[in-house]
Amino acid sequence: MKNQVYISLMLMSFLSSCGKKVEETKPIKKDVVETVFASGILEANETYSLTALSDGYLTNVSFKENEIVRAGQILAVIDNKQNALNTESATALYDIAQQNTSPNAPLIAQAKISMGTANKKMDFDFEQMQRYKLLSEANSIPRIDYENKVLQYQTSKANYQNAEENYAQQRQQANQQVVINKAQKNVNSVISNFNQIKAVHAGKVYKKIKQKGDFVRKGDVIATIGDADFIYAKVSIDEGSISKVKIGQEAVIQLNINKNKNYKGKLAEISPMFNEETQSFVCKIYFTDPLDFNIINTQLQVNIITGMNKNALLIPRKYLGFGNLVIVKDNETPVKVKTKFVSSEWVQIESGIDANTVIVTDKK
Repeated sequence: MKNQVYISLMLMSFLSSCGKKVEETKPIKKDVVETVFASGILEANETYSLTALSDGYLTNVSFKENEIVRAGQILAVIDNKQNALNTESATALYDIAQQNTSPNAPLIAQAKISMGTANKKMDFDFEQMQRYKLLSEANSIPRIDYENKVLQYQTSKANYQNAEENYAQQRQQANQQVVINKAQKNVNSVISNFNQIKAVHAGKVYKKIKQKGDFVRKGDVIATIGDADFIYAKVSIDEGSISKVKIGQEAVIQLNINKNKNYKGKLAEISPMFNEETQSFVCKIYFTDPLDFNIINTQLQVNIITGMNKNALLIPRKYLGFGNLVIVKDNETPVKVKTKFVSSEWVQIESGIDANTVIVTDKK
């Protein structure tokens, strides 16, 4: 029985000696840089998608990736025969409409002849009416004969007025048709030009998506084009951090291809709209250091400097316990501290302990 107790005591002593060693330290004072972390990509300024404006096969694609293109340059051609036929038809109809406005156009010429005939008839009936008026006044003819001539003149006068209005209407309709057909011709000419895909503004072709022979639909992206010389960091910042960042704040940028190299930059733009898809705010950071790697969509990390704390009181992260409690040497109870920030390595202390306080790790 004594041997059993002795063995148990030895085992307990061995387990205690193998437990976690208690460490102690004092807080240190150090300048602390406050930052907001964000991730993102490289993006060229004024990047846009070159899109197809009509349906058809690409019969010509005259650009390559990394090529510099100028504004208005034809980069691709779509084979859309319908647009060409519509333009040809609209041009022909416009030519016909123009011909129909000439004095020799059939409808206008017929209306003019009818107006001339009606005018002669009106003049003849007017002379007849005047003659019968004199005869009636001299009692040479019955009054009814004169009244019939008056009625006849009034009828021929109304017919002339109708013919005159018809002539004016025919000319107006012909001119209206010219306007309509001209507009349709111009519209179809513009649509026909949609078969030629042109660069919106000068830039560099960063990505070629479609090739010669591909079938495209209206709205399909053919290439991505952007500024050849101006590349910035496009980053996403979460809701909890966006209030800390301001335009003009300095930033340290690391490209994922080489995390050992830092680039300096400045926060240049904060998007006014929340991005529902990424649940974040999009910001632009311009490089103030020369950028020696300019492949867009390269992933990166950014630390935006939001503040500086001089002589901040810091303790290692492992000395902070649950509930912001620290164990002070020779104290029976833990001390609650107020923290400003907590990272994976350090904790900034605002109150509760000072630089002379000796703190220890929990031995458990």
